[in-house]
Amino acid sequence: MLRSRSGKAQHNSAGADPSQRWPPITGQSVAAVVRSACQQPMLHGLRSAKAGGSPDAGVVIACDDLWVNPTVVIVDDHPGFRSQARALLEAEGFDVVGEADDGVSALAAVNRLRPRVVLLDIQLPDIDGFEVAERLARAGDPPAVVLVSTRGVSAYRRRLARSSARGFISKSELSGNALAALVS
Repeated sequence: MLRSRSGKAQHNSAGADPSQRWPPITGQSVAAVVRSACQQPMLHGLRSAKAGGSPDAGVVIACDDLWVNPTVVIVDDHPGFRSQARALLEAEGFDVVGEADDGVSALAAVNRLRPRVVLLDIQLPDIDGFEVAERLARAGDPPAVVLVSTRGVSAYRRRLARSSARGFISKSELSGNALAALVS
């Protein structure tokens, strides 16, 4: 549903006049307009915003990425951890679209599934997580990679500083909020 100027709910219809759905935008940056527009409840993945006097007036704003649950691939060689992480992340609003148990499988799964986030164990049986993260970073439109390990951050501090990964979470501290904080 969309809200009209009067605040009444209305359905999103392709032929509707955007000026009837959105008040004029004055003194706001385009980024602020996008944030505002994408925070409104909606039925479809597109919004129109009319920026009064702006060269961006009538621009269509894609909001799907902000409303769809973030997609995740979990990479770990321990099935028990993958299962536990999947249950925890799905309960907290993530959409786990795949799993892999080694680096080669992870690269293939990410290429095939195109997740927004990869939760990646550092210690894998073939290629370590740092190398997988670097390979993913070199690909076009790479996902956000968050490294995990049973070891603490101090064990990897230097490598993490040079890594393309968004961050690190100890497996014992994994939560949806901790992951969201690193990939938002």
